[in-house]
Amino acid sequence: MNKINFKIVKRISKFVSIFFLSSFLLFGCQPTENNASLQRIIERGYIKVGTIYGLTSYYLEAEDAAGFEYELVKNYADSLGVELKVVPSYSLEELFDKLDSGQVDILAAGLAVTEKRRQKYNFSPSYDDISQKLVFKQGGIRPRDLEDLTGNLLIMAHSSHEENLIQLKNSHRDLTWQVSDEFDSEELLLKVLSAEIDYTIIDSNTLAVNRRYYPEISIGFTIKKPQPLAWAVRKNNDQSIYASLVEFFGKVHHDGTLLALDDKYYGHVEEFNYVDTRMFIKAVEGKLPQYQPLFEKYSQEIDWRLLAAISYQESHWEPHARSYTGVRGMMMLTLPTAKQMGIKSRLDAEQSIRGGAKYFKQMIDRMPDRVPFPDRLWFALASYNIGLGHLNDARKITEKQGGDPDRWVEVKDRLPLLKQKKYYKPTRYGYARGDEAVNYVENIRRYYDTLTWMDNKSKENALPEPFETEAVAIIE
Repeated sequence: MNKINFKIVKRISKFVSIFFLSSFLLFGCQPTENNASLQRIIERGYIKVGTIYGLTSYYLEAEDAAGFEYELVKNYADSLGVELKVVPSYSLEELFDKLDSGQVDILAAGLAVTEKRRQKYNFSPSYDDISQKLVFKQGGIRPRDLEDLTGNLLIMAHSSHEENLIQLKNSHRDLTWQVSDEFDSEELLLKVLSAEIDYTIIDSNTLAVNRRYYPEISIGFTIKKPQPLAWAVRKNNDQSIYASLVEFFGKVHHDGTLLALDDKYYGHVEEFNYVDTRMFIKAVEGKLPQYQPLFEKYSQEIDWRLLAAISYQESHWEPHARSYTGVRGMMMLTLPTAKQMGIKSRLDAEQSIRGGAKYFKQMIDRMPDRVPFPDRLWFALASYNIGLGHLNDARKITEKQGGDPDRWVEVKDRLPLLKQKKYYKPTRYGYARGDEAVNYVENIRRYYDTLTWMDNKSKENALPEPFETEAVAIIE
């Protein structure tokens, strides 16, 4: 069984046991009172959800809100047939206060389930596991355990990290740290990078996302073994909201929604390469400005930053790049493809970008209409690399094995099978290095995310002062 399928089985097995236990407790013990609170939410037509600002939970893009927690809780609201009203906070203390006071109905904020929190709140079935990492700045002396800490450690107040350190203090009496209500996880990372503090603690999922932007952050050691993440609800006599969460997570575990969201936000950041990330950031600052106008000019409906990410993966933005297979130029076009796209010189940067953009757009348009975004983009990227025929072979294998051929997270698990005779022999297009296509797509997704983040930061820094934005409608 491959890695992703094993993950699915593990999650489903874990969920099933929770589901039956929860069902017994909820429906067996309180058959008459379970619908009141949920009924109020449905009657008023909206649910108020508390979350925390951050790359892994909730943030605002140019046109809409985004974040793993936001998309998942939007699915929950849709399943209830009500509007989602997000109530974001900057501090965990404020977040829990809003739940305690009834300002929000649930918390969806990447919360680790701890013993202290369990005493006060009910938690939904878990949707992921994270570990706590102690981090420091690259180039410093790496601490490998608590005894190696020689500098100042600053963490978020009221976090699971603080709860863990208090427990560790019992066996490590010399352990000291400071807490802050003022800074979030990303700000603490920046303080480590600027040498204002020596160490901080961060959850593994948040670290995976942020290392694309801050590659100088290094891991010292794991300070806490994996903990489940879940949504929190108040403990009271009415358990209807909790019961609906049990039902909802059962659905998204089984229909692939959770797996697809996990792939969207974390699937391409599991592997981190310090050297490659540093080289890319340096190229964005040094090389990209020369070619950015061309990517913008020929991007058509494609995000120019995705087009630039493809080009970096292909040639590292070198107009005269050449591979042993005969592909050449900024977009590494084959000679037949270049002729088909009307390109006379593959070594001319503008012509190559124009041809590559046109070809990639064709790949997107050739995907079946039922394939949604962003999966449609990742399929098109795989086709750009390995060819549409081989991609469709992998999609057919996926379908035969009971997977969803329209989800990238499912198909990328089968593409490497095209190197094994028993799988590629019955296919139409035969052998292919499908694992290379997977790496190709995931690399571009990482470059694209990093470039998007850098571009947005650049635009923010260019804004005149003072600058205020209007509140988004979903925020209260």
